[in-house]
Amino acid sequence: MKRKILFLATLLAAAALFVVGYTQSSKTTRVSASTQSVKQEQREQRHKEREQRRAERLAEYERYMDSIVLSRNFRFLPDDIQQLPAGSTRMLNNPNFALTVWGSEVDVCLPYIKGVTPPYYFSILNYTLPYVSGYTTEQTRDGWLVTFSSTLYSATDYRFSLSIFSSPGSATLTISNPWFPDVQYDGSITGI
Repeated sequence: MKRKILFLATLLAAAALFVVGYTQSSKTTRVSASTQSVKQEQREQRHKEREQRRAERLAEYERYMDSIVLSRNFRFLPDDIQQLPAGSTRMLNNPNFALTVWGSEVDVCLPYIKGVTPPYYFSILNYTLPYVSGYTTEQTRDGWLVTFSSTLYSATDYRFSLSIFSSPGSATLTISNPWFPDVQYDGSITGI
């Protein structure tokens, strides 16, 4: 009989320990699940804050691009040149190549592809123009379109068309001349 009582007491003690351990582990599981959900919420909050800061920086950069284009104080730095419609693209590594707009003046230092038929040849457009004709700035969906023309002290008219993309700060310049095929440059815009 003593054995039975001892066995029942041991069995009851083991059952009590099992119940206490189970309730503690379920509390720990609930606590760790709530801790994980709090961490998840904090992570999502930080993600939203980073997205908002990024959007604010992009909007600030677009306002900056708008201001330098409207103030007529910017520089186009070409990365490559291509003769249109299907010429090969050539990288430009010379840091001195640029088209700079300072108010009413335009400074042009760009390579240019000349020739009516092959073989075409490179020349450098290197001019400081105290004034240009037909300077217009038109806002587009992606940024700005700046156009102007000049004779570049020659007998023909060169038309410059600069498409500026405000978000990335990139631009495409196309120079047209009635005697030569169009030449296109891809590059970036900076303030001066």
